[in-house]
Amino acid sequence: MPKTWFITGASRGFGREWAIAALERGDSVAATARDTAALDDLVHRFDDAVLPLRLDVTDRAAGTAAVQQAAERFGRLDVVVNNAGYGQFGMIEEISEAEARAQFETNLFGALWITQAALPVMRAQGSGHVLQISSIGGISAFPNIGIYNASKWALEGFSQALAQEVAGFGIKVTIVEPAGYSTDWSGASAKHAAENPAYDEYRVQAAELRARRQATPGDPAATRGALLQLVDAEEPPLRVFLGDGPLAIATADYESRLATWREWESFSVAAHGRRD
Repeated sequence: MPKTWFITGASRGFGREWAIAALERGDSVAATARDTAALDDLVHRFDDAVLPLRLDVTDRAAGTAAVQQAAERFGRLDVVVNNAGYGQFGMIEEISEAEARAQFETNLFGALWITQAALPVMRAQGSGHVLQISSIGGISAFPNIGIYNASKWALEGFSQALAQEVAGFGIKVTIVEPAGYSTDWSGASAKHAAENPAYDEYRVQAAELRARRQATPGDPAATRGALLQLVDAEEPPLRVFLGDGPLAIATADYESRLATWREWESFSVAAHGRRD
């Protein structure tokens, strides 16, 4: 059966690739973007199968209205992809309050508002799949993008809880964690904090580490089939990586955490207090 998708940030990058993948196989897509002119070619190519919606995901009321419009147009919502987001660069000391709040408004609250708007539709139909687009930076953390990491860790936290809350309604949740890809995440769409000279030397080191970590960026178009396979799975995973490299990062990170927790276990148990 054809599926109906709602994809935020569909004008470029992953969102556009996944919209094309869904449309090419005969699904319908409500595609959101800040500027819907970027979706004109998809409308011309796929006609009524595409519903272009102008949306800034930080506007909760507009997000709710967009979800309702999509559900009314297509009759249901099978897949909701919270893809809209951007990277905020800057050492933690350099990040302004406005930059921190803006990062969370888009990467965290934007996804939260769309998820909340879609759940009543999915509960009523007894099925649905919410895809939260996180990052390898949603389970690990790297210098100069700490506030971005924080927004994705928060997204992962509420999404893991959500998966347990909605399972009884037939709704699935998957947190998608891409590695470095050849998108404009670190280019045109990125934002940069004012630099503090105290971090200049370390900034160079951090950039070198990032370059080594992403020596061969992935091809966004190569993820099309992967996303279709994911949404077609009867039992999709709660978390899944995209790209070659995240598993090694996650393994090293979690082994280090476990080792530290074990080393300090007697300390932790002693802090529990008396047991009557």
